[in-house]
Amino acid sequence: MAIKRQKIRQAAFQALFALQSNLDANPVDVCQQIAQEELELEEAPEYMRVLVNGVTEHQKELDTLLAAHLSSKWSLDRLNKTDLLILRLAAFEIKYEDEVPNRVALNEALELAKVFSDDQSRRFINGVLSNLI
Repeated sequence: MAIKRQKIRQAAFQALFALQSNLDANPVDVCQQIAQEELELEEAPEYMRVLVNGVTEHQKELDTLLAAHLSSKWSLDRLNKTDLLILRLAAFEIKYEDEVPNRVALNEALELAKVFSDDQSRRFINGVLSNLI
């Protein structure tokens, strides 16, 4: 059974959220646990690992990129953690994943915001990523 990338992105988001809450956690173990619990898979999908490792490894660059596209009254420190993780995930796909069109990365970020955030955050995420693209 092929699993949709949208579900994989949700699982990657959950893994990143867990890793942010527990800085000592091993990303491989967290991906594995979430894949088993949320996706009901033995192994974490390759794309989930790509997203989690990519966001983790490139976090400083992604944060710099995102900060440059925030309005002057915002800073990364003011963002709630959920929105920041969604933005990092989308920015990673936009910057590093050539097979994912920018509009797809943006739309998937908005889908994540529907599940894990609220309408106001969704509009904010849309604005930041539209500026980035």
